[in-house]
Amino acid sequence: MKIRILVLLFAVAIGKSYAQRIAPDILQTTHGPLSIQPIQHASLVLTVNNKVIYADPAGGAAYYKGLSAPDIILITDMYGDHFDTSTLAAVISPATVLVVPQAVADKLPASYKAKVLVLKNGSNFTTQAGISISAIPMYNLPETPDSRHTKGRGNGYILGFGGKNIYISGDTQGIPEMRALKNIDVAFVCMNLPYTMDVKEAADAVLAFKPAIIYPYHYRGQNGLSDTDAFKRLVEAGNKGIEVRLRNWYPRK
Repeated sequence: MKIRILVLLFAVAIGKSYAQRIAPDILQTTHGPLSIQPIQHASLVLTVNNKVIYADPAGGAAYYKGLSAPDIILITDMYGDHFDTSTLAAVISPATVLVVPQAVADKLPASYKAKVLVLKNGSNFTTQAGISISAIPMYNLPETPDSRHTKGRGNGYILGFGGKNIYISGDTQGIPEMRALKNIDVAFVCMNLPYTMDVKEAADAVLAFKPAIIYPYHYRGQNGLSDTDAFKRLVEAGNKGIEVRLRNWYPRK
């Protein structure tokens, strides 16, 4: 009886965490509607034209319950909030392609090797479905050999499809490569000290590259959650043409 009760409680907990997932946003593209599903912290799911892209799936299988299996998984860096082999094992399918930097490829199980496409900063790839994937730098400032995120180790990504460009920052500060971006329709930008940047630096970088829509994500740091409302105020004060979308990236907090 005790075991049955524990199983029931576990099932209820899993169902509750799934129920807490917020509804996806929908953006129209020339390939049809793009679904933007926040998951948690650095994790999100994009779906367009029946193609499903997971970015940095982590945190456990419960976060992905009920979602379609990924055609593509993007991983930005080797830390556990971006690269989680147990979550990968739960969500990956035989048809999934893993797009990763070399530092992640080196840590993947041998059974995944045939599914891996390694991209380094500045390289790109276009899928048969016409989705372009470009890897761009993500790193800390100032550049030092012992920084948490060194230049060239991890990837930010720009995805292109249906006339839209989607930027996923990964762990970075407001680097020149971010500030120089052009024609970004949707951006996901991190802000959490001491790992990436503070709210003011993130807002300043966003105002430099002017995405049409910006989602602050990856905003939990050593001292809790960053002030995304303050980020929104800074961006809107600098450019009312940028739409700031605040979503709950921490459904289990």
